[in-house]
Amino acid sequence: MADIKLTNLNKAYGAVHILKDVNLEIRSGEFIVFVGPSGCGKSTLLRSICGLESITSGTLEIDHAVVNEVPPSKRGIAMVFQSYALYPHMSVYENISFALENQGVPRDEIRQRVEKVADMLQLTPYLTRLPKALSGGQRQRVAIGRAIVRGAKVFLFDEPLSNLDAALRVATRMEIAKLKRGMPETTMIYVTHDQVEAMTLADRIVVLQAGRVEQVGTPMELYERPGNLFVAGFIGSPKMNFMTGAPADKMKCKTLGVRPEHLEISARPSPGSMSGKVEYAEILGSDSFVYVATGHGLITARENGRTAVKTGDTVHLTPQAGHVHRFDENGKRIESK
Repeated sequence: MADIKLTNLNKAYGAVHILKDVNLEIRSGEFIVFVGPSGCGKSTLLRSICGLESITSGTLEIDHAVVNEVPPSKRGIAMVFQSYALYPHMSVYENISFALENQGVPRDEIRQRVEKVADMLQLTPYLTRLPKALSGGQRQRVAIGRAIVRGAKVFLFDEPLSNLDAALRVATRMEIAKLKRGMPETTMIYVTHDQVEAMTLADRIVVLQAGRVEQVGTPMELYERPGNLFVAGFIGSPKMNFMTGAPADKMKCKTLGVRPEHLEISARPSPGSMSGKVEYAEILGSDSFVYVATGHGLITARENGRTAVKTGDTVHLTPQAGHVHRFDENGKRIESK
């Protein structure tokens, strides 16, 4: 078991308050993803759980035991960094086995465990190679293998795919998802700025802003029912459209939010539609994004396939019924009755 509980956790460097009263419970076996803008504290939170950062106040529990003063090596946690942190003079086998050798594990057991992990991560053909002879994706798999072989209860990933190109990122993301399925009782906490990684990997997402937890939920809970304006604007790409004034007044709210895919584009006005001129149209093949200048600001609409509208066209945008989001004067979600 690897339940993790954070209670009123704070981290400050002098007068600079990084984490502010973070309360979070992570269930054993969950895949949790921390997301938020740069500087929001997600990596600091990860390092605090690992023990690489001391906690200023509050408590951190792992398996119902307070571990505030427990050193990183005694917490049963393995961390995978974005920089791989491999020993350049050691082979893949030696990098993966290094921690086990330091623990005095018998050689035969080390070999069996390394070979099992290498097979799981498709690294068997590369066990004798040095890191410089590997691709970025292969190096990241070695870093993950080094964590797995220790038999840790909790894995922490700090933006592990940020150094990879787009194709390798997709392939390695699939490897991590496959890895989690093969280790259902292992708790994994993953930091990323990439929404695709968060939406596809997470059991639950923790959205952070300025050191505070804004909302915790499944990917679709956050997408379909964001709790406030920040979460609504952060989750989703392109971001949600926000409107104030007349459109919001009609819906009895301060701010009205509509996602690009929930706007119908037409050449003729309809009840509740907004008119505007097309500033730009991006045709991506499977999707098109149309940017329309309206009296309520620049609005983004998404269409399947290739759009027929062109720059300079006058179009009318109508929100789909049941797909609008209402927020009050404090930016909090107003639930529909």
